[in-house]
Amino acid sequence: MELSPAQRKLVFAVLVFILAGLGAFLLWPASQPARGQAGYGNAPTARPSSPPVAAPTVPVPAQSGSAVNIYQWLPFTQSDLTAAAGVVRQFCADYATYSYTQSAASYVGKMRSLITPSLAATLSRGFATPGVAQVRIGEKQTAAGSGVITALRAFGPSSLTFLVTVSQKTYSTQRGKTTASVTSSDYAVTVAQTGSGWQVNDIQLASAGNS
Repeated sequence: MELSPAQRKLVFAVLVFILAGLGAFLLWPASQPARGQAGYGNAPTARPSSPPVAAPTVPVPAQSGSAVNIYQWLPFTQSDLTAAAGVVRQFCADYATYSYTQSAASYVGKMRSLITPSLAATLSRGFATPGVAQVRIGEKQTAAGSGVITALRAFGPSSLTFLVTVSQKTYSTQRGKTTASVTSSDYAVTVAQTGSGWQVNDIQLASAGNS
């Protein structure tokens, strides 16, 4: 259906509100936790190929008339969004899961198809950082985690940035005693569209940017 300029503005206002709340609408998984200490490398600084557009939260105006397909004004389809979200959730689970017995190559290898080569190199260096690796091995750390998408922060012609709460349960063993700890942090995870789908090219603390 053809909309007037005023109606298009109204629909866009509704659109950005929906995008801000996608974590509770389309993208909310039936999962939990993923983020811990010594298992991670430093957050990479790679940027998406195109400047993303922030998706601000706005009030929902009163609606009337026929339903409108909001995706006709977006650079991605609903199936694109669902696929990208799936990649982000799997990546966060792999990112937060590790064992002290793993090498950097093994840690990164499990997520190789989900991430760009540059991010793979960054994560590998972080995992192998002497101080981080020494603590992980010395305490015989193992961890398992997952990520819950809470919102779509921004989007561009070929990239999407999601806000994700990553939670992780970590086990450490010292002097024969094993202890467990649960931690969580909010991250901004950016995926870029490739010829074969979506790949993560950046992960940062949500407070650090990536917006």
